[in-house]
Amino acid sequence: MSLYSRLEQYLEEHSDDAGPVRGTLSLPRIGMIWLAANLVVTTLLTGTLFVPGVDYGLVVVLIIVGTLIGAAVLVTVGNIGTRTGLPTMALTRGPFGTRGSLLPVAANVIILMGWSWVQAMLAGIALDFLVASVTGFSSPVLFAVICQTLVVILAIFGHTGIARVEPWLAVLILGIIAYIFVVAFTTYAPAEFAAIPADASIGYTPILVLDVVIATAISWTVLSADFNRFATSSKAGIIGSGVGYTLSTVISMVVGATAIGYVVLSGGEAVPFDPVTIVTPFGAPLAVVIFLSVMATNTMVVYGMVTTIVNAVPGGTKLKFLPTALIVGVISIVGSTWFGLLNQFTTFLVTIGALFAPVFAIMIADYYIVKRGAYTRDILRSRDGRYWYLAGVNWAAIVVWLIGAVAAYVFTYVWPTPVGATIPAFALTFVLYLLVSLRERSSAPAVRSEHLSDAAAQPMPHA
Repeated sequence: MSLYSRLEQYLEEHSDDAGPVRGTLSLPRIGMIWLAANLVVTTLLTGTLFVPGVDYGLVVVLIIVGTLIGAAVLVTVGNIGTRTGLPTMALTRGPFGTRGSLLPVAANVIILMGWSWVQAMLAGIALDFLVASVTGFSSPVLFAVICQTLVVILAIFGHTGIARVEPWLAVLILGIIAYIFVVAFTTYAPAEFAAIPADASIGYTPILVLDVVIATAISWTVLSADFNRFATSSKAGIIGSGVGYTLSTVISMVVGATAIGYVVLSGGEAVPFDPVTIVTPFGAPLAVVIFLSVMATNTMVVYGMVTTIVNAVPGGTKLKFLPTALIVGVISIVGSTWFGLLNQFTTFLVTIGALFAPVFAIMIADYYIVKRGAYTRDILRSRDGRYWYLAGVNWAAIVVWLIGAVAAYVFTYVWPTPVGATIPAFALTFVLYLLVSLRERSSAPAVRSEHLSDAAAQPMPHA
């Protein structure tokens, strides 16, 4: 038997790619996974976008508020994964239909691939800084490819490998971040950071800051059920992911805002979303944080893409984990050489919010209200059943999703609201979906909530 065949056999026996699964991870373990997840360079560099455009003190407040709002959506969707054992995109079959769910699935894979590329590029830049400072050799593209190759290898071994590595990386990253805070605030007093004059010409406003912070949580919600389905209970998933995500996001973004503030106070040029700008004054420790954070987080992103594709269609012949991971991995490695994407990061985040805030509004309304807190085992079927709707598509959900996405765009660029675009677009979509689903809810019998891994073990009617 070849090495590939042995690896494929091992992964098919031990892989957690297909759902539903019964969770085994404790609250602290889930918390550490999510803590490490968002201690990542993209979140850190997002904080560099806000200062000096908005007052430093106000930025910190907006980061905390926006993170708490976004985390509420993340844990609510993640809890559906804990209760059913299914990953996030498999759950979209509930409101969108077996075939209709392929639309958000496709959008999710594209967006996760973009995340993967961005993180690999930033890790490559950080690793290039470390190597160049010692040897003089510089090739960010080469190092981005090396970083992404390591990520793909880690992702192939699924959540088991991630769960083992994440806690150790989180501890190391937090230690280095503490060092950065000490350097920043012993060099300049907190009052000096607060006194940095706001520069309106940069183009950031408090409302835009809030929207970007919430959009960051929305971008992570696409993976919330993927990992929270491994929690032993709803309590473990909700508290673990809520606390872990909130702490990691607030710490990372505030570090970014503090680092760019340090650059401004030192008389340097505040170039936003540029790792070299903030790595230069802090040196190797910050470069190490960026590299390790990508190893931890990008592994989750690549794994999430593979999980999404493998679970795209229920029943029938499922795609195998290893060849899917290899194909996705090769694409992610090649794409990591496209450095031009870094110039479009803010637009990328806004697009994620516009596409997926309405999706999650629909998912939450459908599971907790329309379906009364339970999905039946019909969701595991490839045809017919409760989630087949009209030829596999719930057109009402598709239309409401489009309305919500358009509303998010309008509230961002045409009619800005006092609370940004994400919150009103989410609320509008939530209400519209409930209105178009009233008949379904009133005619649907109450269903006893059960974990679908139990239902999957029972014989199912022929489709």
